[in-house]
Amino acid sequence: MFHKLNRRKFLGQASCAAIGSVTSMNTLYNLMATNRLSMASSTPPEDYKALVCILLAGGNDSFNMLMPKGDAEHAEYSITRSNLAIPKDSIIGLSGTNNGRTLGVHPSMPHVASMYEARDLAFISNVGTMVEPIANYDEYRNGGKQRPLGLFSHSDQIEQWQTSLPDQRNAIGWGGRMADLLNATNGTSGISMNISLSGRNVFQSGREVLEYSISNRGNGATGIEQLGTSDAGILNRLRNTGVDSLMSDIYGNVFKETFANLTTKTIASQKVFESAMMQTGTFPTIFSDDDHYLSQSLRMMARVISSAQALDQKRQTFFVTFGGWDHHDEVLNNQTFMLGVLSNAINQFYQALDEADTGLRDKVTLFTISDFARTLTSNGNGSDHAWGGNMMVAGGAVKGGQVYGSYPSLDLASNLMVSQRGNLLPTTAADQVFAELGTWFGVSPSDLNSYVLPNYYRFDQNPLGFLL
Repeated sequence: MFHKLNRRKFLGQASCAAIGSVTSMNTLYNLMATNRLSMASSTPPEDYKALVCILLAGGNDSFNMLMPKGDAEHAEYSITRSNLAIPKDSIIGLSGTNNGRTLGVHPSMPHVASMYEARDLAFISNVGTMVEPIANYDEYRNGGKQRPLGLFSHSDQIEQWQTSLPDQRNAIGWGGRMADLLNATNGTSGISMNISLSGRNVFQSGREVLEYSISNRGNGATGIEQLGTSDAGILNRLRNTGVDSLMSDIYGNVFKETFANLTTKTIASQKVFESAMMQTGTFPTIFSDDDHYLSQSLRMMARVISSAQALDQKRQTFFVTFGGWDHHDEVLNNQTFMLGVLSNAINQFYQALDEADTGLRDKVTLFTISDFARTLTSNGNGSDHAWGGNMMVAGGAVKGGQVYGSYPSLDLASNLMVSQRGNLLPTTAADQVFAELGTWFGVSPSDLNSYVLPNYYRFDQNPLGFLL
């Protein structure tokens, strides 16, 4: 019996089949990225801008990334954190204050501190997923305010940071919704404005636009396995000719025809991407953690960004997952290494952009997200799942050298503690951060509220002020 299937469902089922040379159905998906949404409210951009999202998957203990440095507040921090506290003399101090507190960063992050002092990096403190504002522990306890679904669950919170829909489980990301609006303003290269270094992700999945997955090695192109491009080798030439011929056949079966069309477009897009990447050179900047996935990925992002003109792109988003932050044990040792890798990679990424074009730093804004922060109290040698935490934003458009939001008291008696484990109630909603990023990116206020961030209306609409 014939069952009617739409193309998305067909592709989802086809991904389970053996399809020879096709290495990623994800790459085929993004070829469906034809924008059918109106741009009535958002003005088509003339300039170039990119957003880079780094997901610190697992839950970064971010109150050991940004912590108190002043005498009184560090004493408070040390009492609460006990054996997880970073010694005061080891913390790299930052200029300025937040809530009267002098703050500093982890000793493994000197490059982040330098970017902060150069006004190219800022922190946003005590941010979390929120359905609506919750003022204090009493409001949290009495149950009159909605809380995010699966509040301390990895899967739920990773999803909600990417969807900005904390009151529902949804596979459409706010980066994907922006692309639904803006992708059509890019050229006709067939490459989605959403570029992923970590395969399929929720952040870049829209209703019409999905990510274009690339590798952090070679020329970055993935999708259909290379059948060989050298003129030497009759087998390679025959195989290429065979695929081209196969894809040009008219199939009686509509599903085969759809798949063939998508595969043909994948090959064409891959060639466009490869050609653009061949026009970029190498960067003098040495990525010091060259064998690390994050460093390789940010280096590849810098190459793609420098190829934006060749790809005819006005807007791009980039996504990469840096996993391994679920430190229920050995948090101090793990963070010493991992925060160092993160600090080095971000700094070298912007150095590479400067080498490609002195103006690119101002056009690329990077931000970190994570499932949640960790409990301030120790579980013995690590910390457990919590809520509000600290994030970074970087780039020439960032009004750096400041900590935005409100850095909280770390005293366990604070009215923001929702448990005696040191679990902080956020004072800034993720929506407020994303709204400012989206506005800078070129999304109009009406599109922001009606489509990109439908939960944002519940919060203060005044910008936090971290972007020019």
